Amino acid sequence: MSAPIAAIVGVSAAATLFLFWLIYVHPASDAAAVRYTFLPNLNALLNGLSAIALLIGFYFIRTHRIAAHRASMMTAFVFSSLFLVCYIANHALHGDTLYPVHNSVYYTAYLPILISHIMLAIVALPIVLITFYLSLSRRFAAHRKLARFTFPLWLYVSVTGVVVRVMLVAALR
Repeated sequence: MSAPIAAIVGVSAAATLFLFWLIYVHPASDAAAVRYTFLPNLNALLNGLSAIALLIGFYFIRTHRIAAHRASMMTAFVFSSLFLVCYIANHALHGDTLYPVHNSVYYTAYLPILISHIMLAIVALPIVLITFYLSLSRRFAAHRKLARFTFPLWLYVSVTGVVVRVMLVAALR
């Protein structure tokens, strides 16, 4: 494993551990409970925009429009990065939002989607970063091979992020 890829894996592991600490250990500030309540909806929007940019980038690479593909993928990366910043801010301020278990049928659909979203997001982080590294270092053959796995994984995580938010909002009503 090259040093840059090892660094990406290390940073990804540290980021994942930090997020677990932030969500499950760090107590949210009671004073912040009513501030920045728009963040979960902004997170869903950023996930949705990332998914759209990914699909556009996929179209561009299929039609051999390399510059447009690169721009679309950079856009998806920016949206996902902004999502991560807002996600961290939301959990630092508000903690975790628990799903109300008043409808067990609905909950049984929500839980597998949420679990798969979380698990695959953990896997996606280093893979997305490595795929970007391979592209930026002009190792296009390796980039293409990895991107075949990265694209559906990243798209699934982006789309299920929106689905999880929509289901949670529907359950809280």
